[in-house]
Amino acid sequence: MSQARTSGLRTTPTTSYKSATSYKSIPLNKPPANTETAIIVGVKRRGVPAWEVGDNLDELEQLLDTAGGHAVQRIVQDKSAPNPGTFIGRGKVTELAGLAKSEDADLVVFDDDLTPAQVRNLETALGCKVIDRSGLILDIFARRARSREARIQVELAQLLYLMPRLTRRWQHLSRQYGGIGTRGPGETQLEIDRQVIKRRITGLRGQLKRIESAREIRRRRRRDLFKVAIVGYTNAGKSTVLNQLARANAFVEDRLFATLDPMVRVMRLPDDKRILLIDTVGFIRKLPVDLLATFKSTLEESRQADLFLVVVDLAHPHWEEQLARTDEIIRELGLDQTPQILIFNKVDLVNDPVLLEGLARQYPEALFISALRKIRLYEIPGRIARFAEKRWVRKTETFSINDVDRLQEFEVERRVVGRRFRDGMILVDYLEQEGNNVLKC
Repeated sequence: MSQARTSGLRTTPTTSYKSATSYKSIPLNKPPANTETAIIVGVKRRGVPAWEVGDNLDELEQLLDTAGGHAVQRIVQDKSAPNPGTFIGRGKVTELAGLAKSEDADLVVFDDDLTPAQVRNLETALGCKVIDRSGLILDIFARRARSREARIQVELAQLLYLMPRLTRRWQHLSRQYGGIGTRGPGETQLEIDRQVIKRRITGLRGQLKRIESAREIRRRRRRDLFKVAIVGYTNAGKSTVLNQLARANAFVEDRLFATLDPMVRVMRLPDDKRILLIDTVGFIRKLPVDLLATFKSTLEESRQADLFLVVVDLAHPHWEEQLARTDEIIRELGLDQTPQILIFNKVDLVNDPVLLEGLARQYPEALFISALRKIRLYEIPGRIARFAEKRWVRKTETFSINDVDRLQEFEVERRVVGRRFRDGMILVDYLEQEGNNVLKC
C-alpha cells in the first residue's frame, strides 16, 4: 500500500532540523535538571534528501526523550560511505570530541547501527558512552515492558544484541557508567561471559515457548471469533483507537513506543457480533525486523488476524514515509495478503482541504477520523462488519501507464483500496471475497 509521491498532497514539514545544505552542529534546548544529556549524530548519504536526514534525527531525539534523555546538540556529516573504523570521518570525530567535552555530554547517539569495533574506537576518542539507534530502542523496550512475557522478550533481544559487543560492554557496565544504553541484563552481572549468555538465551527461549503454548490454547478457544489487529507507525494513535472502540484502558502517551505489550479486547459490532480487537507494538524507521520478530506474541496475534486496521498519523509532516515504512514491514513479515482498512487519524489537526480531497480520491476505501476527539469513529465498526460477513483476500494488479481503458474497467469491477506507482507501472491494490473471481462494488 505504498503511497505514490504526489507533491500536491504533501503537508508542510515542521521538523526542527533547519539546514538543507549546511551540516554544522545545531544547538538544541537546554535539558531539564538531572537528565542525561546526549549529542545525536547522523550521516547524509548521496541521494538522500536533507529533510529525510533531519526527520530521522527528529525521531531519534523523540526516542531519546522516551528513554529519559535529552539531546543538546545534533551533528550531520555528508558522507558517501561510512568510515570502517569510526563510521564518521576523522575530522568529524575530532569535532564531536570537542563538542562532547564543551557540552559535558553523557553519551553520543548515532542514528545508524554501529559495529562493535566502531563503538570501541568512538568511545576511546570521545571519552563517553556511544550507542546506536538499535541500542536506544532496546533501552526503551527495557523501560516500557510490563508483562512477564514482554520482559523476557526484551531480555532475549538485548542478549542477542549484546553477544557481538561483549568487549565494549564491560566498559559500559563498569562503575563509572550507567543510564541510557546500559539497562537490562548484565547490569548487575559484571562477570558475565559468552557461555553464560548462551545458556541464558536458551533458558529464555524455553520460557517463551511455554508461554506461547499457553497462549495457543487461549487462541484455540477464540478461533471462531473474527480478529482485527491495529497496526501502524509508533505514536500514530493505535492505542487510542483501541480504547475508543473497545472501551479499553490501554496506556496512552504522546511518546514513541508508549506501549509494548499486546492488548486483546472484545468489541461488539452494530449487529451485536463479537470480534477481537488487537493492539500491536508500533513500527519505526530503521527498526531491524529480527528485533521486532523477538516480540513473537505480538506478531503471532497479528498473523492470526483476519483484518488489519492500518492507522496513519495524518498530522505528521512526513506521514507518507511512515505509511510506506509500515507497508514495508508488513511485507517483510509476510502479512501483506491480510486485508486492510486504511485509517487516516488526527484529521482535526490537518488544515488542508486539498490534501484530504486528494487522499479521498486516491484511497476511496480509507476512513478519515480523529480517535482522540471521536470524529467519525462510528464508521469503523460498520466497515469491520462488512469484512466480518465473509473472508476477504487482498490482491494487487499491475497496469502500464498506457493501459488506461483496462485500468478504468478493472476499477469499476473491483473494490479498490489504493493505487501506487513502481518502475513506471501502476499497481492497484484491491479486495476480493474468497471463492469469487470478480467482486462487483
